[in-house]
Amino acid sequence: MEDGAVNDVAQTTQETVEEVVQTTQNTVEEVSRLTSYIHENIPVIISFGLKVLFAILIFCIGRILIRWIRKLVGKSLERSKVDKGVEQFVDSMLKFVLYFVLIFTILTKFGVDAASVAAVIASAGVAVGLALQGSLSNFAGGVLILLLKPFKVGDYIIEDTNKNEGTVKEIQIFYTKLSTIDNRIIVIPNGMLTNNSLTNVTEKNERQLDLRVSISYSADIRKAKRILESMLQRDGAVLKDAQMNVFVAELADSAVVLGMRAWVKSDEYWPAKWRFLENIKLELDENGIEIPYPQMTVHMGKEKS
Repeated sequence: MEDGAVNDVAQTTQETVEEVVQTTQNTVEEVSRLTSYIHENIPVIISFGLKVLFAILIFCIGRILIRWIRKLVGKSLERSKVDKGVEQFVDSMLKFVLYFVLIFTILTKFGVDAASVAAVIASAGVAVGLALQGSLSNFAGGVLILLLKPFKVGDYIIEDTNKNEGTVKEIQIFYTKLSTIDNRIIVIPNGMLTNNSLTNVTEKNERQLDLRVSISYSADIRKAKRILESMLQRDGAVLKDAQMNVFVAELADSAVVLGMRAWVKSDEYWPAKWRFLENIKLELDENGIEIPYPQMTVHMGKEKS
């Protein structure tokens, strides 16, 4: 039994040694072949390495030139006093085109035939166009925004479909960036802005302040109107040369609804509205004019004996 076990161990050890020797020989052969390949193709490897270094150099120089060209075009557009949105759109488009030309140039330096690249781009154009219908729609939307000018950088707009709103900060090739009152950034595709309705709040310099105030049926309507008219006359944000009205807007179920209309500067609209709402409550309270809450009067009939 012991002799058999020893023989098995010796046989296993011999097989392991043979496997190690065979693996070592295979590794040496692979290294030898790789070394021979490198020695035989040193000129090719050096040439390829030089091409890679040359391509990196071209890319670095190209980036510097692209920045310089964009800066030059930007200054030229600033001097011509074009719309800020046009300036941003042209810069974004110029960046895309110049980087495309740069990459195309690098590929040709690697021996890629320019005609072949052009043919591949042309044949792939249809497929890419179908795959990127949304992007092309957004690009066309950006062009329409710049041509038709439904809004410009700095305007406050409301996108009526999804109720996104904010100040326009950038008009890019494919999208427009809005900054909200609480400093969030909303990115909206240009196609959505051109295919749906939107409200440009700051297109005009003036905006109408339209408020509704409910007073009790027992209150003195003429007195309430005089108070509201006096408030309009005293407030510095109200444009005094524009029309101002205080009127009975509705005889509602639980109150008489008075209306106030006046014109203010667009950038003063919200502060003026908030100020009026607060002062209306304070002054009506001081003058004993009730602002009622919804109520219902129930009349109980007498039971027949």
